Amino acid sequence: MKYLEEFIGFLTHEKRYSIHTVISYRNDLQQFMSFCAAQEPSVPAEEAGYRLIRAWMVKLMEEGISPRSVARKLSAVKAFFRYLVKRGLVERNPADRIRAPKQEKKLPRFVEEEEINYLLDRYEFGDDYRGMRNRLIIETLYLTGMRQAELIRMREEDVDFEKVQVRVTGKRNKQRIIPLTQAYLDQLTKYLELKRQNFARESFPALFLTQHGKPLYPRLVYRVVNHYLRLVTTMEKKSPHVLRHSFATHLLNRGADLNAIKELLGHANLSATQIYTHNTFEKLKQIYKQAHPRA
Repeated sequence: MKYLEEFIGFLTHEKRYSIHTVISYRNDLQQFMSFCAAQEPSVPAEEAGYRLIRAWMVKLMEEGISPRSVARKLSAVKAFFRYLVKRGLVERNPADRIRAPKQEKKLPRFVEEEEINYLLDRYEFGDDYRGMRNRLIIETLYLTGMRQAELIRMREEDVDFEKVQVRVTGKRNKQRIIPLTQAYLDQLTKYLELKRQNFARESFPALFLTQHGKPLYPRLVYRVVNHYLRLVTTMEKKSPHVLRHSFATHLLNRGADLNAIKELLGHANLSATQIYTHNTFEKLKQIYKQAHPRA
């Protein structure tokens, strides 16, 4: 457990991972160490070998844990042993030889343009603080493609009204600039006036607050997005990330450059962005079937 705490400190202070990512690493590694202790009590987890790690993965699969979750847990174990090798505490990484289970690739779900436009242009959210805030939560996520955690971290000072853009702090505190629209800023100005009427100025460094003047939290953002998407779409998943998928898919459908979308999304690698090309290809196939006389 000593080395686990050192590793967690490394992720937090040197790698600068988000608190949610660090918690995920801790939980997965604690689960792995508990398994090791039950199987071989006399062997510390940092001395676990290939066979023990492989046995843990098999157990997870037998328990019905999804391939995606098993792959994530294996990734945490690999990262832990890489750290131990780097520190000179073990000679080799026993998890390197283990391959993650194959995962079914799911295409990103997205809201149709007509649906999101109806919601933002015609639905009455209300003129009170809650209504204006909820509308802006939806529009901010869709207009910028930012992640839920990035929305929660937004501060008033991140919005540049003169340059019509916003500074977004993403994973590992990497920052990027995303353009806005004047219409959005007009709505934001009205919201900020109402916000200042409701809460003492010193209490709100965050851009969006709860009705009690506290920072937003993930479950609240999810509830807001889920509630309003239910009004316009029958798709099963109605999470904040769906709006991020919609942002990328709609840009690509309208001819935006894939590299530009990568920068706007804050992806480290182009491969993470390329999954959206599958959605546009599906749309092309649909158009082809509807329009081609031989289809």
